[in-house]
Amino acid sequence: QVLLVESGGGSVQAGDSLRLSCVASGRPFSSYNMAWFRQAPGKEREFVAAINWSGTSTDYDDSVKGRFTIRKDNAKNTMYLDLNSLKPEDTAVYYCAAGASWGDKRAVAYYSWGQGTQVTVSS
Repeated sequence: QVLLVESGGGSVQAGDSLRLSCVASGRPFSSYNMAWFRQAPGKEREFVAAINWSGTSTDYDDSVKGRFTIRKDNAKNTMYLDLNSLKPEDTAVYYCAAGASWGDKRAVAYYSWGQGTQVTVSS
């Protein structure tokens, strides 16, 4: 079992930046792949970015490629998502998740989830 706790959300203007953090506990941090998802009101939870267990491979949804960066610090049991050039359409609750096989972007494939952190971008 993996316990995940996100932080770092907030309300910003379009073009601003934020850094989200996800601290993990439980199973060894370097033993599972992780990802960020987001869910806007009235919409399904969608994949944003993923990073493999070692931090050597990353994957992004096309909508955030070039603007968001995912990384992890295995020494701190923490995963990060740097959000740059934010747009109003990035507004959502952002969740970190753990456990899926690499390349599987389905939310149902992840077995552990954080509580979510709100990101609101105004124009």
